[in-house]
Amino acid sequence: MGTAHLTRRALLCGATAVALGATTGTARAATTEVPQLWHEFTRTPCAPAINRAVAAAGRAGGGTVSIPPGTFRIDGLIQVGYDNVVLRGAGSGRTTLYATKNLTELIGVYGSRYGGTKSAWSWAGGLIWLAPKARWDSLVAAIRAQAWPFEGWTGNKRDEWELLTPVEPARQGDWTVEVADPSRLHPGSLVLLRVSDDPAHTLLQHMSGGGPGPAAYYWTDKTKLLSYVPYEWPVRIARVRGRTVVLERPLPLDLRPEWNPQLATHVRELTGSGVEGLTLEVMETPQSPHLLDKGYNGVALQCAYDCWVDDVTVRNVDNGFGLVAASSCTLRRTRVGGRGEHHPYFCREGSHDNLVEDFTIEERTVPAPSDTQLHGINVEGLSSYNVWSRGSMAMGTFDSHRGLPFANVRTDITVNNNGRHGGDANAGPLFGARFTHWNVRVTNGRAGLMKIDGLAPYSATVAVNEVTDFDQIDVPDFTGDLHSRLELYPTTGVVRPRNLYEAQREL
Repeated sequence: MGTAHLTRRALLCGATAVALGATTGTARAATTEVPQLWHEFTRTPCAPAINRAVAAAGRAGGGTVSIPPGTFRIDGLIQVGYDNVVLRGAGSGRTTLYATKNLTELIGVYGSRYGGTKSAWSWAGGLIWLAPKARWDSLVAAIRAQAWPFEGWTGNKRDEWELLTPVEPARQGDWTVEVADPSRLHPGSLVLLRVSDDPAHTLLQHMSGGGPGPAAYYWTDKTKLLSYVPYEWPVRIARVRGRTVVLERPLPLDLRPEWNPQLATHVRELTGSGVEGLTLEVMETPQSPHLLDKGYNGVALQCAYDCWVDDVTVRNVDNGFGLVAASSCTLRRTRVGGRGEHHPYFCREGSHDNLVEDFTIEERTVPAPSDTQLHGINVEGLSSYNVWSRGSMAMGTFDSHRGLPFANVRTDITVNNNGRHGGDANAGPLFGARFTHWNVRVTNGRAGLMKIDGLAPYSATVAVNEVTDFDQIDVPDFTGDLHSRLELYPTTGVVRPRNLYEAQREL
């Protein structure tokens, strides 16, 4: 892989302070002079230089764009839209990108596809945005046309897919499926498993663990939740043997005939790309009222598969790190700090099989304005099998934001549980089945969204210290026995294994 190295001369956007310093000192007579450094700064803004280098690496088939130590001003967003391209600073304590504009200024107003006056920049997009270029271009065009798009794997109107083959019934956990027609399936290719619901909403019941409670739940008026269906799960094909297809990962759900399971095409994914070793510091502005964020957002991964963020800090953002229709991506050694934010982390729009580990949410540096909300490590919109591991949260909460997320794990985390969950009522239940909170240390003793044995069906709370209900208190969405386990309560530190994800992976 080639390396595109952005020198300080190529990034003279970082020299603003130097240029201003050069104009101070002994006063000169009537004439004024503009330093050459300022001319070069105005000719060579930072974000375009980085984007040109990213594009050049992409055209070359992949490469690393290296940014040296220093602080560099960016007046635009950075878009990583090419496979196998890495944007790499010298370390989050050494390379800083200083952002001066928000996504509303750079792209435009982004309204919610569900109506109302909300700004979708409150839960979408980033000033560093990893998404396949064609998909990103189509999203930007739709936003500028005020045709508020769907954000996932099948395009703005969910019509950019083709049937590859129907799939025969199978069980959750199976690694192989039988298909009707294997002719368009090839080892190594990424396909989309689409699973639809039936009029009785038995797919949603299955995601909730089944049984009397989910069967009695009234699904029909949950319009926002129903808009997330079909469930779409990207997966690579490992092998094809006649009509038997071996997948790289086990099935997340049962496949039943009434749900019309099928393998399909999708918009082209971004794969093998990452951002490493830098701080994105946003010009400090007051936090916007709830759901009216302007888009001072950090790093977003969208329609990305097997991409990553490592050793990256974001400061003074509206929203920190986002997974939007992202799958098999890893966020490692990430940190959110500064004046306070709406979503430190968001995971939505059918994001699956992602890992967030060694993460930190710092205490805000200024008091929260009264008309704002703080969430935390968010998951929503049928997102499944995501893991948050080894975290330190000085503020926030385990934000299940409705939309029936299921089979997610939070393990080995210390949290000052002072955030609140969100989610419209028509987005349905807070929790589907198979959530696990394992070895969680709650420093302020608040139970909400930590101790979930009374909320999440077929789930587990293991080794949480003693907590009590106060502030936001929820009631279960499902009636009857939730079949939810509570073990080693109240305790922390004594549980073995300490980290559920690491132990399951080793086993």
